[in-house]
Formats: sequence, C-alpha cells, structure tokens
Amino acid sequence: MDDSPFKPSFFEREDESDDALFYALPRMVAHIDEYAVEAARRLYRELVPQGARLLDVMSSRYSHLPEELAPAEVVGLGMNLEELRANPQLTGHIVHDLNREPRLPFDDGAFDAAVITVSVQYLTRPVDVFRDLARVLVRDAPLVVTYSNRMFSTKAVRIWRALDDRDRATLVASYFRYSGGWRDVVMADVSVESGGYNDPLYAVWAYRA
Repeated sequence: MDDSPFKPSFFEREDESDDALFYALPRMVAHIDEYAVEAARRLYRELVPQGARLLDVMSSRYSHLPEELAPAEVVGLGMNLEELRANPQLTGHIVHDLNREPRLPFDDGAFDAAVITVSVQYLTRPVDVFRDLARVLVRDAPLVVTYSNRMFSTKAVRIWRALDDRDRATLVASYFRYSGGWRDVVMADVSVESGGYNDPLYAVWAYRA
C-alpha cells in the first residue's frame, strides 16, 4: 500500500461510463497542433535511446516519434484497435484498459523506454500504472510524459481539471514519486514558439532506478 496523499475522489470524472464505450469510435486525428507535435518529436529525439524497444502507452492514431529515432520496436497500448492498426509507427499493438487493469500485459524489463503522449489526464489509477511501468522497463530507461492544454474534459480526472499547467507538472511528478522505482524527475515547458497562438507542450520525465 502506497503512502500517496491522493483521495479516490481526486480521480473521479464527469463521465464515469465504461471507457470502452467512449473510445469505441476511432478518432483518426492528432490531438495537438503541428507545433506541439514538433515539440514532442524534439523531446523524444533527445530522451529516447536510438534503437530502443519503445512502449507507447495510451497510444492512438499517431505516436509523434521522429523518423530518425529508428527504434527496434514500438508497441502501442491503447483503447481503439482501428486507431492502433492505422498508426504507421507501431510495430505491434494491444488493446488494454489501464483504468480497469493497471498491470501491463508485458514481461519484466521488456522495454528500453516508454512515452505517454497527451493522455496522462485520463488515468484514474496513475500511481498503480506508473509503478507497473517501472516493472516493464529496464534499469535507467526513461518514461516521458507529455501533455498540453487540450483534453476530453468529461473523461479527465477531477484533480487534473482543477489545476493549471504548472501544477499539473507537479502532479505528474508526484505520480513518479509515490509509485517508487524512479530517479531524476524533470519538469519542463518544451513548447515550440510560432509567433502566434499554438498549443503548448509540457513534459515530465524520469528514469527507472
């Protein structure tokens, strides 16, 4: 049992219907604009090892990985099979509901890196998920979490909706802290400036201890 300060009510949502129903209809779109996509690619280029076995957690139609990363494999774990099949960067995929079952269907140390791209706000058991992500990563592997200011608000958890972007970074950092097994947590605004309005991108990452 963890010592986290989170109450169950923090992770309630406006729409508590089965997530499988919400994600049944494929959404073949990018959920952030081109500037935020470029920011994600720059960050993944910096943090994900070349040739890595990569786990794309809460994956969808796009993974936003830089082409030159050349991972050995990219496994997408998501909620909609059509989206996963349409994602050209995935070498494998599996449909899995982390809110129903936070334990990942992978062996210990199966991956060299993992990313959660603009989806962490939907986790109702994030500490459990982060704890199991540490299990499936090798030592020193990065877990990189990115988020913007967009969301499906009815499916985002209450605590996420109550915070601003800076405090959301602190929240994600606390998921690393209370799940255990992580070191060197970093929080950063990695947004790309366009000269006008564009979607921001924020990141929190840490390494498997």
